[in-house]
Amino acid sequence: MLSIVPTLVAKLRGWQERQRVLNELYAMDDRALADIGLSRGDIPFVVRGTAPVPPLAPRQGLPIPANTVTRRAA
Repeated sequence: MLSIVPTLVAKLRGWQERQRVLNELYAMDDRALADIGLSRGDIPFVVRGTAPVPPLAPRQGLPIPANTVTRRAA
């Protein structure tokens, strides 16, 4: 029974941190979100850790073509 308590405390702290990040991101205006490469619809996915990863360059050291990571501001 006592071994459950630390697990529950850790889960609660993780939830609180995700809520704090959600609130902080939702408080930002669309331009500020665009500056960090997000749109308002990306926020839940970013906080959950399920956001799509932009494609990598074919070889290390080569730039990623600009049109592959472009996002439009909402």
